[in-house]
Amino acid sequence: MSYITIQLFKWLLPFTTLFSCDAPDSKAQARLLEAQQQKELQEQKNKWVDSVYQSLNQDQRIGQLFMVAAYSGGEKYNEPAITKLIQEHQIGGLIFMQGTAEAQARQTNKYQGISHIPLLIGMDAEWGLGMRLKGVRNFPRQMMLGAARDEALVYEMGALIAEQCQRLGVHINFAPDIDINNNPKNPVINFRSFGEDKSWVARLGLAYMKGMQDHQVLACAKHFPGHGDVDIDSHLDLPVINKTKAELDSLELYPFKVLADSGVASVMVAHLSVTQLEPVPNLPTTLSYQVVTKLLQEELKYQGLIITDALNMEGVTKYYEPGEVDFKAFRAGNDILLFSEDVPLAVGKIRKEIQSGNLTEARLAYSVKKILGAKFDVGLHKPVPILDTAGLTGKLNAGIPAFKEKGRTGVHYCCGYRIFSSIGIPQSAETRCIFTIR
Repeated sequence: MSYITIQLFKWLLPFTTLFSCDAPDSKAQARLLEAQQQKELQEQKNKWVDSVYQSLNQDQRIGQLFMVAAYSGGEKYNEPAITKLIQEHQIGGLIFMQGTAEAQARQTNKYQGISHIPLLIGMDAEWGLGMRLKGVRNFPRQMMLGAARDEALVYEMGALIAEQCQRLGVHINFAPDIDINNNPKNPVINFRSFGEDKSWVARLGLAYMKGMQDHQVLACAKHFPGHGDVDIDSHLDLPVINKTKAELDSLELYPFKVLADSGVASVMVAHLSVTQLEPVPNLPTTLSYQVVTKLLQEELKYQGLIITDALNMEGVTKYYEPGEVDFKAFRAGNDILLFSEDVPLAVGKIRKEIQSGNLTEARLAYSVKKILGAKFDVGLHKPVPILDTAGLTGKLNAGIPAFKEKGRTGVHYCCGYRIFSSIGIPQSAETRCIFTIR
């Protein structure tokens, strides 16, 4: 039973027990009713997933593995290409990148309308949809929120970002980043991290996750097994981490264990060379069976969606060609292949490997049914609603200024208190409000 499904039950339960709450055994009855409803919804989910899976041919099933980059504007605008991929390869989803809110909503309406199976729509929006969309304001970066150490504040941000996502037909946000910021030379994580304290990274990451998933938007813990202690950007090359398994267990893996145990909907695997986990030189963690299957699925017992980091990044493309990258990532245990550079080539490669016996139909079914299950969890088993594009940017910006002011006040207080306390300066209203962070 997924976290999203369980939260839906909790929301419905008070209405179903409204007239029986005075009975002496009302709590026991409520628990029994909740269990029965969960069972019925799970049966409904399994039936829908199986029905859809059986309706697809092999290539269409393979197509469900792919989440392709869509640009609603700018130099990389690619609406004709996306339309063709949906119609010819039945891809499973899209990750929207740069553009405008109105254009993205219009495209989403079009793409959902022509797709035989509803598309899972994602965005990489760590500090809100403004990270990608022109005219939409940003929420604070995670480093600022980490300084405030206010779980309620981070939960509220997660809920507000979920509201943004729902207005725009987005089902999964590739956040939170739960990497530990333990290398000052890191060129790619830094302000995207909640900080250097593993406990607070986990606590704030969990708050962000719950803020979104309590409001029916899937979260994604990234970048497994931990991208904090590197000095190379994996967009440009393959970073190497030479830590022991014990060191990774005690630090980098800790936030992932916490969120995995708490029901995070998905985990994104990074392009890293972690020599103590994968001995093959230049084999990124995304392509490593030892990391994706043995460590994440078997040792950490994670059963949610597993998503590759973007497969067009130099950390993986420097050593492996399109098609081969997709096949190796799928064989390693990933469910969703993000940002594939050549979907037709990759579909053909995976089909060939299944036909030759190097991959099994059962392996394909396992991932595709997980993807369909996630689609059920976000309501895609029902008719997809048409998005309202009128004044959308303004609606997405509502609530952000007030939240940022609240967050700024929290950081003023917390940073001032910690810094001045550490050097013995008595605390007063003046010393607590000395900082300005924007």
